[in-house]
Amino acid sequence: MIANTIRRMPRPQDIVGMSTQELRDTFHISHLFTPGQLNAMFTDLDRLVVGGVMPIAEPLALANHKETGRAYFLERREMGIINIGGPGVVRADSQSFPLHKLDCAYLPMGTKDVTFASVDSDRPAKFYFLSCPAHAAYPATKMTAAEATPVSLGAQESSNQRTIYKFIHQGGIQSCQLVMGLTALEPGNVWNSFPPHTHFRRTEIYFYFDLGDKVLAHFLGEPQESRHLFLHNEEVALSPNWSMHFGCGTSNYKFIWGMAGENQVFDDMDPAKPLDLK
Repeated sequence: MIANTIRRMPRPQDIVGMSTQELRDTFHISHLFTPGQLNAMFTDLDRLVVGGVMPIAEPLALANHKETGRAYFLERREMGIINIGGPGVVRADSQSFPLHKLDCAYLPMGTKDVTFASVDSDRPAKFYFLSCPAHAAYPATKMTAAEATPVSLGAQESSNQRTIYKFIHQGGIQSCQLVMGLTALEPGNVWNSFPPHTHFRRTEIYFYFDLGDKVLAHFLGEPQESRHLFLHNEEVALSPNWSMHFGCGTSNYKFIWGMAGENQVFDDMDPAKPLDLK
C-alpha cells in the first residue's frame, strides 16, 4: 500500500509560527512498519519517497502509484533499501538479494518487478527504503555493512563517537542521484551530525532506529531560527535543503540518512557554528 498523500514542505519563513502539531504533520513520519504491509509517503523534497516494508508469511510486491506518472514504480526511479530487522530477501526482476540486518540493496531505474520477503516469519525483515527520480540506470547491487568501509568519527568527550557506513555514494554503490548510508552511535554517545550543517544542493531524510523505548530530540530549521521534534523508535525526520538536521537522544541509537539533489559529494556542506545557533 502506497500512501495517497504527498508531504509538502513549507518555506523557511513559514515555520516560524507553526505549532508543535503543525511541525509534526509537516516534518515527521511514523508507523512505517506494519506487519504484512508496505507503507510509503511521497514528498516534494526532490520527489523522494520514503517507505517501510514488513513482510510476514507472504512476500509483498512493490505496487505502482499514480504519482509516478509511469507504467510501473521504478520505470523512471531508483531505490535504496536497508534491512533493519530479521533476515530477508529482495527480488528484483531476475535477481535476488538476501539482506541481513544493516545490509543494503540498490535497484536502478527500469527495475519492473520488486518483491520483499522475510526468511523467518517469527523474525520478520524490516526493509526501509528511499526512492528518487532517475535518468540513468546503474547495476542492481548489494552491499553488507562490513563492505561499506566503516569510518569512525567524533569523540567520547563530546558524546558523539559514531561509525558511518556509506552504501550508495560516489565511492561505493553507484547511482544516478541517490545517496544513502547509516550512522551508529557508540554506547554512552548521544549527539549526531553535530556541529550542524545545511546543504542547499540536496535534501536529507533521517530515519532513527534501535532506540528501544528511549526518545530523541531532532533539530531542524535555519540555524538562527531552530525548531525541534521529539521522535521515538523507527520514525522519520524530513529535512529540506535549507534546514539543518541533527539530533540528541537519551541513549545511543542508529539512523539511516538519505539524500537526493544536485550532487552526490558527501562532504559538500555549509557548516553552522554551534555558538551561532538560536
